[in-house]
Amino acid sequence: MLWTTAQTTARTTTRTMAGLWPRSLFGRLVGVLMLGLVLAQGLSAWINWAERDRLLLRATGLQPVQRVADIVRLLDSLDPPERERVVKVLNTPPLVVTLDRAPLPDDAPPAAAAHAAMFAAMLGAELGDGRALRVAARAAPAAGGAEGSTWAEHHDAMADRPGAGMRGRRFAPGGVSLVTQVALRDGRWVSFDTRLPRESASLPLRLLLTLGVLLAAVLVLSFIAVRWLSRPLRTLADAAEALGKNIHRPPLPEDGPTEVRQAAQAFNTMQSRLVRYIEDRTQVLAAMSHDLKTPLTRLRLRAELLDDDDLRQRFELDLREMEAMVTDALAALRGLDGPTLSLPVDVMALLEALQADNGEMGRVVVIAGQASAPLLGDPARLKRCIANLIDNAVLYGQRAAVEVEDTPQALTLRIRDDGTGIPEALLERVFDPFYRLEASRSRDTGGTGLGLSIARNIARAAGGDLTLHNRPEGGLEAQLVLPR
Repeated sequence: MLWTTAQTTARTTTRTMAGLWPRSLFGRLVGVLMLGLVLAQGLSAWINWAERDRLLLRATGLQPVQRVADIVRLLDSLDPPERERVVKVLNTPPLVVTLDRAPLPDDAPPAAAAHAAMFAAMLGAELGDGRALRVAARAAPAAGGAEGSTWAEHHDAMADRPGAGMRGRRFAPGGVSLVTQVALRDGRWVSFDTRLPRESASLPLRLLLTLGVLLAAVLVLSFIAVRWLSRPLRTLADAAEALGKNIHRPPLPEDGPTEVRQAAQAFNTMQSRLVRYIEDRTQVLAAMSHDLKTPLTRLRLRAELLDDDDLRQRFELDLREMEAMVTDALAALRGLDGPTLSLPVDVMALLEALQADNGEMGRVVVIAGQASAPLLGDPARLKRCIANLIDNAVLYGQRAAVEVEDTPQALTLRIRDDGTGIPEALLERVFDPFYRLEASRSRDTGGTGLGLSIARNIARAAGGDLTLHNRPEGGLEAQLVLPR
């Protein structure tokens, strides 16, 4: 149970991360570069800060270490009474010296503890005799405080003393305050209060600015480079999408880097081969369809010579059906072979014209809804597509009801009829060329089985689609979706 829950949680987390990750190649490359650069710059900044702190601590702490060591050696050579007088003389900021002071607790953060350890190591090396010493660190008070009152009082007094000079200067608030306690040879402890300047403990703003400028420059260059590299892929994708709508589109320019030129050449070669294939197939089918008219005409003349009226009528019916198939095939090839136009089409005017044409033939076509704006497309092909759907609804469903739904994304036309519908298993099969359902499509209507196939080809060439659905209340609904 726990293992299944863990697996489910892991899959959910993976899907969430995948959803946040950019979907485009450009976005993913930029994301990877940005993440890598930020991590690299952060690691570089951490290394530089650590090295800088170590060097600054050594540089700023060397002089106090030497002074503390010299004072310790001096106090070791003096008697206790003389030592008290000397301590009073040496007790001048920025180094405060006291005797027999209780050790302060080390509650410093890690950065201050590192300063204390480094100072203790340098002092021990300077004294060189292995004597006991303690170094505690804490954040230096901005002004006098409970723990730093002694240091603050001496600091203020010496700073206000005339002629104090550099020894009595006030330091900027902050920094690290060190309390160093060293054991003298007679067992007494001498304490030293000193402060490392704020500059040695503050963040290196110049380093941050340098890393920020470098990061911004690299990100801008990466953005330009990734955009430059991904643009040919976008161009190739757009060309492939346009090729599905217009096989005669202009070829891609064969320029740029070697790989881009090779991809463009391969795409242009594929397009030229497709054009030749379609043209050859169209010419062969058109020639065959055209040549079939001659024997059909001869058969019609010979059928008229038959004495049997019933046999002659059946011959003429078959010949009319064959001629209708040939005519529709030629019309389909002529209508779908040429280049696609892209013009503003007033869909409502087109529907009203088709409604009037059908009304003159005694057909019932009802229109509901409204298109808010013209649709860019090929007027002739769009008219043919909608006319085929209306004809299909009127011929096999008694009437056609057209519903118009317009959105910013697509224009949807739903053509409904009151017929018997189509079996669910055959809703896709009826789009096959020359396929007819004998139960609902009588040969007396003259249908050849090309209308729906041509309508779907036109819809998909325009980037849309055509689907069929059986209505719950009876009848068939053809849904034509045309993207804007």
